[in-house]
Amino acid sequence: MQTTEHIKLPAGSLGKHTTTLNLGPTHPATHGVFQNILELDGERIVDAVQTVGYIHRAFEKIAERRPLYQITTLTDRMNYCSSPINNMGWHITCERLLKIETPKRVDYLRVIIMELARISDHLICNSIVGVDTGAYTGFLYVMQYRELIYEIYEEVCGSRLTTNIGRIGGFERNFTPTAFERLEKFIKEWPVVLREFENLFTRNRIFMERTIGVGPISAERALNYGFTGPNLRAAGVDYDVRVHTPYSSYQDFKFTIPVGTTGDCYDRYLVRNSEMWQSLELIKQAYKKVQEFKGAESEVYHADVPEYYLPDKKDVYTKMEALIYHFKIIMGETNIPAGEIYSAVEGGNGELGFYLISDGGRTPYRLHFRRPCFIYYQAFTELIKGGMLSDAVITMSSLNIIAGEMDA
Repeated sequence: MQTTEHIKLPAGSLGKHTTTLNLGPTHPATHGVFQNILELDGERIVDAVQTVGYIHRAFEKIAERRPLYQITTLTDRMNYCSSPINNMGWHITCERLLKIETPKRVDYLRVIIMELARISDHLICNSIVGVDTGAYTGFLYVMQYRELIYEIYEEVCGSRLTTNIGRIGGFERNFTPTAFERLEKFIKEWPVVLREFENLFTRNRIFMERTIGVGPISAERALNYGFTGPNLRAAGVDYDVRVHTPYSSYQDFKFTIPVGTTGDCYDRYLVRNSEMWQSLELIKQAYKKVQEFKGAESEVYHADVPEYYLPDKKDVYTKMEALIYHFKIIMGETNIPAGEIYSAVEGGNGELGFYLISDGGRTPYRLHFRRPCFIYYQAFTELIKGGMLSDAVITMSSLNIIAGEMDA
């Protein structure tokens, strides 16, 4: 009988008691193209290394060669779950540089679209957390209402996912009666669906045991990393760009900022659910304010800035002046003032910022996108270390890391 004393093992092989596992770059659990090299002791995570850049598209460098209008399509492809917020965040940045003041009706219409986008973003995130804990029903149920939101986008701008919605100064066209009908349908039906979704998950014993205490982060650590949005509020910090630095007339509305306490997956889920209720209230208030505009005021959907606002297409085809303006705006032949500005909006994932430097040329001298997902992903190793492999997947879902935003 041979004992272990007679077996010669390769040098150093006795020193390794862990397994290296690649979670990604292409894996259903990552919800995007990025890699996590995990060191596992059984199923417990000992260490992790993140790898980003698999879908880096050099947006910031491309923006240095594009006029302001052509940059809008780049913003679509960051957090594509809530594209309209990205679009309008960029347009608001341009308006601040160009010193354009938008009419109140435009602000209220923007609030409607941005809050619809926030609901779309959150319902995807929370339903996917449910899928990653083994519950598929909630995801299939709420997706019907993401489709309804997309139908509203489609009526407003003709697109659904990457919307390119709006223009510098307002919208491309006024909202049609059909758009408002679909909005009314959403306002009426969504509360019933959201309440039933909460009944499926919020006090579900299995869901609670899978998410409570998983991937927690303290308020101090979250602030040190630069967390914003739902992930910071889940840790107990009530920071919201819409309140602390209002834009698009958010100061005209009443709403509360939901906060958590532990910063774990369960609190992140609860905060996003509460925010969907708050977004619904904001949409109701904004729609009521829009209905108060009568006569000529009800036809206002953009600021009066012909040198920056694209003319109507029918005019472009029939009038020389409109054709000239269209060409100059699209090709960047209009004068852009020199300046340096940082503007931020409350994106679906947190503070989405645009740091724009203009030297007076036809394109930005420098443009930096502050992408909240890129910041959250820095903390991923800390959040999952010491936990189980299955918990890492749920933590990633609850952070709502979108690869397109992370790798811009």
